[in-house]
Amino acid sequence: GPAFEVMYLLDADAAAVDRLRAALGLLGDSLVVSGSPPLWNVHVHVDDPGAAVEAGIEAGRPHRIRITALDRQAVGRDRPGRALVAVTHGPGTSALLHEAGVITVPALPNTRPSTAELLAAVLESGAQEVVLLPSDGDTRAVAGVAASEARAAGVRVSVIPTKAIVQTLAAVAVHDSAAAFEEDVVAMTRAASATRYAAVTVATREVLTTAGPCRVGDILGLVDGDISSVGNDTAHVARELLNAMLAAGGELVTLVFGCDIDPSFGDGLTTWLAAAHPMVEVVAYDGGQPLWPVIIGVE
Repeated sequence: GPAFEVMYLLDADAAAVDRLRAALGLLGDSLVVSGSPPLWNVHVHVDDPGAAVEAGIEAGRPHRIRITALDRQAVGRDRPGRALVAVTHGPGTSALLHEAGVITVPALPNTRPSTAELLAAVLESGAQEVVLLPSDGDTRAVAGVAASEARAAGVRVSVIPTKAIVQTLAAVAVHDSAAAFEEDVVAMTRAASATRYAAVTVATREVLTTAGPCRVGDILGLVDGDISSVGNDTAHVARELLNAMLAAGGELVTLVFGCDIDPSFGDGLTTWLAAAHPMVEVVAYDGGQPLWPVIIGVE
């Protein structure tokens, strides 16, 4: 087999990428070129890595170039066994997951990571097995495409359909790298699906909701993605959400506070929670995410 693995992100148009595919196909094997204009992800095994990069330069602008020597006898044997890749929406949760050994892909406000970005994170992990956590319902489809393209490159990938960062945190908490891949995925999926999620945000437009009309600037409370309360006070809406969710039971509450939240607000909410629901364990994190002042998980 070829001696080197070459990976890079490429800025190029579709016609140039078609020519690149043909050129790389002649140079080596395990070729995966994925993405859409203007950003593509390129992965190939070759004996001449210089030629593979040169082909990228002819096609457009390659960046984040990585060249790894493949041990011909033991391709993949020295790779880390399993990696976790998670999408994050704030520096606090990114740091928290990074400490837990998770590779993080930051998402900017109102934008989803591209297939190319997720695929790059999966391939650059160097792992034989990867668990992908989208942390958002809208990112799940992109994660699925990235996973199928990584499988074409020989990586075993499973997507855990986490719809909120609190579900991703719950899944990561039960991750066991010593367990068989399927068992680990099942345990993480169960932990995520057992975590109900809610969030507080500010309305950016007028809309009629199931909880009544809302105006721009109103505070909205969402449970499992649906608007359940409309108010004008973040703390009041957060307490309403917690009361409603805990009425159905729950042992652990996770609070992830956004970048606009004052520390005293977090202290006040956790103090209220301890008094109103004394049997419930509470963990709070400074997530630092924009747009969502409070994200809540109940297990």
